[in-house]
Amino acid sequence: MEGRPAEDAVLVERAQHGDTEAYGELVRRYQALATRTAYVITGLSAEAEDAAQDGFTKAYFALGRFRSGAPFRPWLLRIVANEAKNRRKAAGRRATVDLSVAEDRPSGDTALSPEEAALASERRTFVLAALGKLREEDRLVIAYRYFMQLSEAEMADALSCARGTVKSRLSRAIARLREIAIGEGSADA
Repeated sequence: MEGRPAEDAVLVERAQHGDTEAYGELVRRYQALATRTAYVITGLSAEAEDAAQDGFTKAYFALGRFRSGAPFRPWLLRIVANEAKNRRKAAGRRATVDLSVAEDRPSGDTALSPEEAALASERRTFVLAALGKLREEDRLVIAYRYFMQLSEAEMADALSCARGTVKSRLSRAIARLREIAIGEGSADA
């Protein structure tokens, strides 16, 4: 369960004063989101889990430098993303990204008919294949917005850029994704 900024601020302040249970609550809230973020970059589940864990550890030791009043979630995701990038670089390989882990699947309350499930699976496979052909920075901005539902302000914080830059990066990434999807769609015809 992802927290609200006001609740996060209280937990961060408590954690800054040595309350490890408060930080543990922040970890519980953002573990899945941090792992999805790392997975978008590394492409490997084990690497993503390690990067998320190391990101939480680095964030804990950096709490003293956390800007009071700033949102915690994008700050944490920036640390996790940097850790994931460092791991990928250290491994000396290009990540093959499968964003299916980054997808936040609906609960069992929204059961699809077999036909709807088959169409949704086919559409998801098509979109994920197209996303895999994008540059990392394009995949990351799309994943932050559409898989992780970050606001423009949170994306700007996580990517260390202005909101206007986020808008233009997202627009360009969607245009590139559209070009790839149209190209693949016409290849299937």
